[in-house]
Amino acid sequence: MQMFMQVLVLLASLAIIVSLSYEIFKFPQDIFFISFVRFQFWICIFFLFDFFLGLYLSSCKKKCMLTHFFFLVISIPYLSLISWLQINLSNEIYYCLRLVPIIRGGYALVMVVNWFVKSTMANLFISYMLSLITVIYFSSLLFYVVETPVNNLIQSYGDALWWAFMDATTVGSNIYAVTVVGKVLSVLLAAFGMMMFPIFTVYITDKMQKIVSADKNK
Repeated sequence: MQMFMQVLVLLASLAIIVSLSYEIFKFPQDIFFISFVRFQFWICIFFLFDFFLGLYLSSCKKKCMLTHFFFLVISIPYLSLISWLQINLSNEIYYCLRLVPIIRGGYALVMVVNWFVKSTMANLFISYMLSLITVIYFSSLLFYVVETPVNNLIQSYGDALWWAFMDATTVGSNIYAVTVVGKVLSVLLAAFGMMMFPIFTVYITDKMQKIVSADKNK
């Protein structure tokens, strides 16, 4: 039951990613989409159902509430609440709030990987690499949204994606940020990349050591 629900949460999160990407690519300058708000609302309702179902089935509800309270917070349909209350926020905050439910899917992805990958090192490597790719992707989307109107170097989403990959690897590119949000992203993405890429080195080293050990034991 738990595995089934986690898979559904993961699929729901992927649906949000596809819907969000479609809206941004089709209407890059229009950040608040009513259709996406409605779609995310029902996804969040499903996430809330998953949370309260787990709470109901738990033998220790107080402990479950304390350990999973963060899941409750990220399952709230903030965009719908903002729409109903008619609160005006900046485009950047709107964009970030659209990504909040996807965090729930990230945890589900880690759980699914844990079930299918038995090796601790491989599990860690896959989880970290997927996290890195996810951060690069959404950073490129945000960079595309905020930089396109004012940055002549961003002619398409491909330019933003190239910038994100080059920034995460700390190699750099001929594209530079103009807006404050873009500059902050440049620093955070480079720092995140420096923290994450060493995992790849550790994984390769571990694999090579195992191969060498296996050859010596023959």
